Amino acid sequence: MVTIRLHNGKTRSKEVFTPIDPENVRVYVCGPTVYDRAHLGNARPVVVFDTLYRLLRHVYGGKVTYVRNFTDVDDKINATALARQQAGAAGSLEALIAERTEETIGWYHADMDALGALRPDFEPRATAYVPAMVAMIEGLIAKGHAYAADGHVLFDVRSYPDYGHLSGRSVDDMIAGARVEVAPYKRDPMDFVLWKPSDENLPGWDSPWGRGRPGWHIECSAMSLELLGPSFDIHGGGIDLQFPHHENEVAQSCCAHPEAGFARVWMHNEMLQVEGKKMSKSLGNFFTVRDLLDQGVPGEVIRLVFLGTHYGKPMDWTAEKAAGAASKLDDFVRLIGQFADLRKARELAPNEAIIAALSDDLNTHSALVALEALANTACYNDLARNLDFLGILSFDQLEARLGSRQDTLNLLIPYAARLAALREAAMVAKDFAPVDAMKAALLAAGVEVRMSKAGVELLPGPGFDAARLEGLL
Repeated sequence: MVTIRLHNGKTRSKEVFTPIDPENVRVYVCGPTVYDRAHLGNARPVVVFDTLYRLLRHVYGGKVTYVRNFTDVDDKINATALARQQAGAAGSLEALIAERTEETIGWYHADMDALGALRPDFEPRATAYVPAMVAMIEGLIAKGHAYAADGHVLFDVRSYPDYGHLSGRSVDDMIAGARVEVAPYKRDPMDFVLWKPSDENLPGWDSPWGRGRPGWHIECSAMSLELLGPSFDIHGGGIDLQFPHHENEVAQSCCAHPEAGFARVWMHNEMLQVEGKKMSKSLGNFFTVRDLLDQGVPGEVIRLVFLGTHYGKPMDWTAEKAAGAASKLDDFVRLIGQFADLRKARELAPNEAIIAALSDDLNTHSALVALEALANTACYNDLARNLDFLGILSFDQLEARLGSRQDTLNLLIPYAARLAALREAAMVAKDFAPVDAMKAALLAAGVEVRMSKAGVELLPGPGFDAARLEGLL
């Protein structure tokens, strides 16, 4: 059995991962609030924990339950639907909210599919688990960890002595250094909302405290309890969620089920920058995954760039990295097309060096080094198998790319013949200007030109654009 070591944010140390039940390894990752397209930073945890999921499935024979939720009740969703209604969209606010969440979930699935991410085993929507949230809140009140006030229910932070342990903060320091909501119904500024009232214009559910809707933090506690139980193996998400969201999840869940301990291992991916700066609309460097895909940056290129940086380190997205990743993938596909047998490749196990790298706290950078070593040592079947295992290029994608590449090679045959004829004529006339002109035009179209005594070979390179070949024959 492969030994997996993971950095546990709970203990702040790298530990040997030992699942509670090897027959059912359980993972929960916080998913998106579905009011708009996923930006590039939202995609990083998807790729990180998809890679972990693939590793766990390999090591434990597929006996893994992976849950990633959709938050489909939220003030941002309400505001987006209200803005559409005010702009003249037909339908009730409730219908517009449902329409927006369905649309956004569809976008999310399409964009994450493009990054090679497997769908989790469960993708619960918060609205389907409101009764479970109400039941958990009732239990917290009964145990003295929550209280009702003015239609709200709040968690009593001072009732949980370990509050702040996950993020390494004390309650008093948090009050002094954080912007907390001050409200007359709060006993303590740090107390957070479990339930809040809804007026007739907002989504709401009946509860012992009146018509209302859940606070954000209680959602994940209730959904993980229902799908994974009070104790499970790994909880993941972006470092921006560590406080307050994950801290509040721990408090709620451990107070609701003090005998269980909630998540054993906490994993947080670091933040993403763009060209060395924090992604921001004001800086003009904010973009969604769909923006990149529409600009012609393939999902496999985005994924390869992501895997180049360890999840526990800040990641810098740059145009240079994207271009390098695209070129690298083109090289891999060319080698596989020339030398691999995909039928045999499908039967291979993932490479041991890649498994060892991922088992060392998901060291994806080292995994990519091992991947490149397969290309450098002419292990082309293994290269194909591990591109698939890492989610970079599935076998289906490889076959599609190889088919497309062959079509392009066939397209370039007459251009190679034309360039060879020009070269022959130039050698007689001692005038190579026509050769140089055509070669420059081919290069501008993204064609790699190889000229030798044996003849002329043309290959599609990064940025190949068939439209720019027009007029060269």
